[in-house]
Amino acid sequence: MAHTKITSDVIADDAVTTAKIADDAITSALIADDAITSALIADDAVVTAAIADDAVGADQIAALSTIDINGGSIDGAVIGANSAAAGTFTTVTDAEGSLRSVPQSGSAKTSSYTLVAADAGNFIEVGASGAITIPNSVFSAGDAITLFNNTTGNITVTCSITTAYKAGTNTDQSTVTLETRGLATILFISGTVCAIAGNLA
Repeated sequence: MAHTKITSDVIADDAVTTAKIADDAITSALIADDAITSALIADDAVVTAAIADDAVGADQIAALSTIDINGGSIDGAVIGANSAAAGTFTTVTDAEGSLRSVPQSGSAKTSSYTLVAADAGNFIEVGASGAITIPNSVFSAGDAITLFNNTTGNITVTCSITTAYKAGTNTDQSTVTLETRGLATILFISGTVCAIAGNLA
């Protein structure tokens, strides 16, 4: 039986469909260099499952000067070997706001106010008729809060915490007085011990 030689000019457009190509029939050796360009890859055609483990390494990313993370997060216990230490960030924020500033915790307190755990790392403005209470067993070691007396007179800070020291003294205080327009920082040594430093009468 004579065989007809099939050439490219007798194959109709779209005659070879995906169903006519055997599994694994087209190997990388049959694909010319640079034959597949980004224009031939449909949007979202390459999914995570199609990328081999460790296929993208540092050498594939080396040409990038920056890598943007848009609207996501970095998961994992380690980001390189101290690589973050060399980074430069325009802004650094956390749940409280910019780490270059001390955010205010709510509005000015114009009545008796008991500090809450969410106040840690913030400053509290005390307005006219305001007063502050430091509670017991609410804060943790290392928490700190700054008070600002934004009134024309002294205000009272009630120390309900088990032990409260004025910095530089060894006497437990039941109350301390914060002077007009004065600042005072409360550093919690534990949930039951704090030290207070600032413009105290």
